[in-house]
Amino acid sequence: MKYLTTLLFSLTIILYIAPSDLLAQEADPAKWTVEDVIKQESAYSLEFSPDGSSLVWVKRRADKEEDKFITDLYLTRLDVTEDDTFKTVQLTRGKESDNSPLFSRDGKTIYFLSSREEGKKLWAMSIYGGEPYEVHTFESGISDIQWLGDDKLAFESDEGKTLYEMKLEEAKDNTVVVEDTAHFKASRIYSFDLESKEISRLTDNEFPVGEYRVSKNGKHLVTSHILSPDYGADANPKPTYYLWDLETGEKQQILKDGYQTPGNFEFTENNEGFYFVSVKSSDPEWNGAGITLLYYYNLADNTVKNVPVDWDWGLGSGFDLIGNDLIVGLANGATVKLAYMEKTGNGWNKKEVDAGEMDERVSIVAVGKEGKNVAYVYSTASTPPQYRLASLKKGRNNVSLPEGEELFKLNKHLDKKTKARTEVVTWTGAMDDEINGILYYPHNYQEGRAYPLVVTIHGGPSGVDTDSWNESWTDFNNIMAQKGAFVLQPNYHGSSNHGLEFVESIKGHYYEYEVPDVISGVEMLIDKGMVDRDSLGVKGWSNGAIITTMLTIQYPEMFKVAAPGAGDVNWTSDYGTCRFGVSFDQSYFGGAPWDNTDGKIYNTTYIQKSPLFEMEKVRTPTLIHHGSEDRAVPRDQGWEYYRALQQIEKAPVRFLWYPGQPHGLQKVTHQTRKMEEEIRWFDTYLFGTYEPENEAFKEESPLAEILKKDKIQMNEGLYGMVAGGSLIPETNRIKEDSIAIGRFEVTNAQFAAYDQNHSYPAVRANYPATGITVEDAIAYTEWLSSLTGNTYRLPNSDEATSLHKQAKKTAANENTLNYWAGYEITIDEVPELREKMGELQHSLLKESGSYKGTKLGEALIYDLGGNASEYQEDGSSYGYSAVSYVDERGEVKEAPLSYTGFRVIME
Repeated sequence: MKYLTTLLFSLTIILYIAPSDLLAQEADPAKWTVEDVIKQESAYSLEFSPDGSSLVWVKRRADKEEDKFITDLYLTRLDVTEDDTFKTVQLTRGKESDNSPLFSRDGKTIYFLSSREEGKKLWAMSIYGGEPYEVHTFESGISDIQWLGDDKLAFESDEGKTLYEMKLEEAKDNTVVVEDTAHFKASRIYSFDLESKEISRLTDNEFPVGEYRVSKNGKHLVTSHILSPDYGADANPKPTYYLWDLETGEKQQILKDGYQTPGNFEFTENNEGFYFVSVKSSDPEWNGAGITLLYYYNLADNTVKNVPVDWDWGLGSGFDLIGNDLIVGLANGATVKLAYMEKTGNGWNKKEVDAGEMDERVSIVAVGKEGKNVAYVYSTASTPPQYRLASLKKGRNNVSLPEGEELFKLNKHLDKKTKARTEVVTWTGAMDDEINGILYYPHNYQEGRAYPLVVTIHGGPSGVDTDSWNESWTDFNNIMAQKGAFVLQPNYHGSSNHGLEFVESIKGHYYEYEVPDVISGVEMLIDKGMVDRDSLGVKGWSNGAIITTMLTIQYPEMFKVAAPGAGDVNWTSDYGTCRFGVSFDQSYFGGAPWDNTDGKIYNTTYIQKSPLFEMEKVRTPTLIHHGSEDRAVPRDQGWEYYRALQQIEKAPVRFLWYPGQPHGLQKVTHQTRKMEEEIRWFDTYLFGTYEPENEAFKEESPLAEILKKDKIQMNEGLYGMVAGGSLIPETNRIKEDSIAIGRFEVTNAQFAAYDQNHSYPAVRANYPATGITVEDAIAYTEWLSSLTGNTYRLPNSDEATSLHKQAKKTAANENTLNYWAGYEITIDEVPELREKMGELQHSLLKESGSYKGTKLGEALIYDLGGNASEYQEDGSSYGYSAVSYVDERGEVKEAPLSYTGFRVIME
């Protein structure tokens, strides 16, 4: 026998009034929805306690009500387990974001920053519980807190408002002087004594701090400084770097020459030096894209050494200190390979890191004292991130990273989702070298069939797609795979993680290699018979949009649909309006737009490379996205793009403008809208499945209810269907291959087909049959079984309990005593109300289906929350009748016989 209880508890029961996408999710928990992608959680800023017994971390989550993403602090106890997992407790919660947690030196207190109260306060809380409390208010703000000894913190801030700023504020003058060199305000590093609350200035720099790091013993400090407000635009003048002796107050300029954008400073445990990374490129004057190299600065003699990682492609994911040693992530194409660098005197001994089956798919996120424990993340393109704890096993020639134990679990809502099969694929690119990418298979993939393909292109151009989890509002690959499409994420020429020659290959050759790389990848899949040439789509964000646009120009008939987001179309205007336009355009195109080239008074490259001047070639339906405050790809690029296609009228175009949004969309509503619009666009032009919505039709309206009832089975105006010449109840399957439940309580007309002595007024044929004994109800189900050959019964006790819980959710708004009272009654008023009801000359029952239906899985049923109580097999009843009081704090007694009916279950 299939029991309703199991189904009701395995499927969260959703009311009909819930959003349609949630209904779809509950109907099939394996299916992906937009919300599944948006509400994904992530963890960062993991830090071990000094004794290694705990781990504090930050969780980022979506808050639909606040329309933003919020961060909370969590504590995972590594010395306490609960249900065979480490015990994790949430430390902070609310509508503001908390971040930057630091353990106190004794591990008993956690200090942190927060967006609450304008982000100007330092907060703290005990690891043993209690509310967070304010430590101090910093009127000029506080950021980037670091330990400076046992009882002092270093932080970045400024000296406060100047008279110039106060006058502007008083005059309510919000005029912006662009790149105002006269008022280029310095930020500095300060110390804060936790006991005395004294604040002291540690640095006297003239220019703003870009980055800083304090040594472990608090005696040294390294800083970088931005010398001009236009540095972001043209990469000049170069920042300066200083080493500060905090005991003597002396400072010295370091790293004067030969290093491009040094950063990520990290002092060793023995305080003898610090590591940092720097970019190697052919055009450091423009901070051009290149590879990342690792260096070590020795404090004793002020010398710098390149750390010999012995890897031509450089670093791929930075480094993590383990005492004086470190683990590095090496660039390895579509993966990142770990290596252990053991400090040996003045040199290093490299050891391979063996992560077993997880190899090249892990990244270190926190290291405990002396490297006894490490927290790491494992994921693949088809495996959501797993946060794990392990102890490194150091051997003579290698280091092993065991699988360890799971630290905590995020995104439980994805457990039952179908994940696309993925693999790293390779093909020959534009320069006859190997190109790789990540290929997602359709969820319903069958070998030998050709499927649609969605090409999803990363930004940068020096970004990279690796074999790691990548589901987001920009790249929702599983939704596309769910629709029956392959998804290809190509690492085209110019991508990082593939070496210096590869990442620099497109300088002076923009579009010339990237576009052929993408086309070759598409052709490879077509040649293998995996992809249908007539079913191709392309999309991307930032540089992914830039390549998408050029693909639709150079191959106007190839792609059925395109969705570029935040991409350039006019390089002549990008030079001046992009936040980093000068350095980027100089690096990739060479020269300025006004340079005289090819006998012209302008730089012809900027015209030749700008898709705007070839828009008449586009035939692909194009959906454009852009944020109104985007300065990375200036917002008006979207307008120029749209206006060209709109005026040319050779391709359908739609332009979505997101108010207040920067280069990456920040609001939950905007990320959701972007996904929904893109899905609709692809459904229309690629999959051919889109059915236009009726914008005047409200799903929660009386008309909607009538339309649903219009599909209910009826025979000559009577609810039900005919079997063996008799009118019988209609039933709904809760899910495929499950039991079915009666859409309504058995009606008078249906019961009269069994008991011809059952009388009722003709106008009440579709009312619930009441005044019937449980014995008669059971006899009816037996007759029904004999008539149809199916097995019918009343709900058993467990099923009735589940149905009653669901009934209670809606009963106060259905046909119950609460409804008839007309106000929120209390239990003490029930006797008087029932006494008043005794004056009635007719029944309070209503025609079946007079109220909104309730969803139980895939079944839509009526009157569960009111009208007539319903029998269960043991003779008692569940649910509510027209005379029942719905008590939120207790349960009601059974209804009188005249208000008790029954609903059938069909096996």
